[in-house]
Amino acid sequence: MNALAQVPSDFLHALGTLRKARCRSELRLDEIPAPSRLAPFAVALGAEVLVPSGGGGDYAAVHGPAAMALARSAAAGDDPDGDELATGRFILLYDPDGSAVWDGEFRIVTYIRAQLEAEMGNDEMLGSVAWTWLVEALETHHAPYRAAGGTATRVLSESFGTLSDRPGSIDIELRASWTPASADIQAHLEAWSDMVCTFAGLPPLPDGVSALPRRRRN
Repeated sequence: MNALAQVPSDFLHALGTLRKARCRSELRLDEIPAPSRLAPFAVALGAEVLVPSGGGGDYAAVHGPAAMALARSAAAGDDPDGDELATGRFILLYDPDGSAVWDGEFRIVTYIRAQLEAEMGNDEMLGSVAWTWLVEALETHHAPYRAAGGTATRVLSESFGTLSDRPGSIDIELRASWTPASADIQAHLEAWSDMVCTFAGLPPLPDGVSALPRRRRN
C-alpha cells in the first residue's frame, strides 16, 4: 500500500496550505527532520534570515543583528549577503485523536533566536515585546488560533581566556505554540515568517506589497 494513502486527509490538506505560503525574500525556508515523539504526524521547517543580495536592498535595518551586520559590512566594505540575522523552526503537529492540552487535532510549535543590540537586549520589557510581535503577526495575517503559550528568554554570552577579545552578546529566544482554528495553515506560516524577520531587525513590508518566495538553493 502507498504510504501516502495512510496519511490522514486533514494533514495532507494542511501540508498543501503550507506550500502556498508566500514568505519574504530575505527568509530562506527549508524542510528539516520533524520530531517523531510529539505527534503521530509532523512536518518541520527551518528558517534563516539573510541580508538580501546587493548589500541590504533599499531598506534600513531597524534594530538587532540586521543593523549590526549592515554596519560591519559598511565599515569593512564587504557585501553582507549571507550574514545570518535570525534562525527559527516551525513545526506542525497532527494527532487524529486530538489532544485536551492542545484543544484540537493540530498544534504549531515554533522557536526563534536572534542576537540583539546591547541596549535593546537589556530592556526589561523585551519578553513582552517578543510575545507582542507574535500576537500582532497572527492578527495581521488573519490567522485564527487558540490556546497560545510561550516563553521568551534572554541569553547573555561572555568570552574568556583566549576568546576574551570577543565582545559579549545578548540573544533573544522565543519558544511558542498555539492551536490553529482549522487545517488551513498558510496564514500561520506567513505570520511566523514575518515575525522571524522582525526578530532579525527588518522593517515590515509596505501595505499592499507581498514578497515573492525565495528560490531554494541547490
